[in-house]
Amino acid sequence: QLQLVESGGGLVQAGGSLRLSCAASGRTFSSVAMGWFRQAPGEEREFVAGITYSGTSTSYADSMKGRFTISRDNAKNTVTLQMNSLKPEDTARYYCAADRGSGRSRPPVVATSYAYWGQGTQVTVSS
Repeated sequence: QLQLVESGGGLVQAGGSLRLSCAASGRTFSSVAMGWFRQAPGEEREFVAGITYSGTSTSYADSMKGRFTISRDNAKNTVTLQMNSLKPEDTARYYCAADRGSGRSRPPVVATSYAYWGQGTQVTVSS
């Protein structure tokens, strides 16, 4: 079982950057893919980025490609999301999630593939 705690959210102007972190507790962190999702008020939760257990493969939603970077440190049980060139439409609550499976060669992009979720961290981008 994994417990996830996000941090790093806040208020930033359009064009700015934020770095989100997710700290995981649990023995299985290094064997599972991790993902970031976001949800704006009145919207469905959407995939942002994912990374395999080894960190060798990543996946991004089209609107985040080139702006967001996901990475992980298995020694520290952390996964981070570097967000650059932020836009007002990036405003949402961002969630860290851990894959329900293990050892995948590609990170899942659907929320139902993830079994463990953090409480989220709010990101607000002002215009």
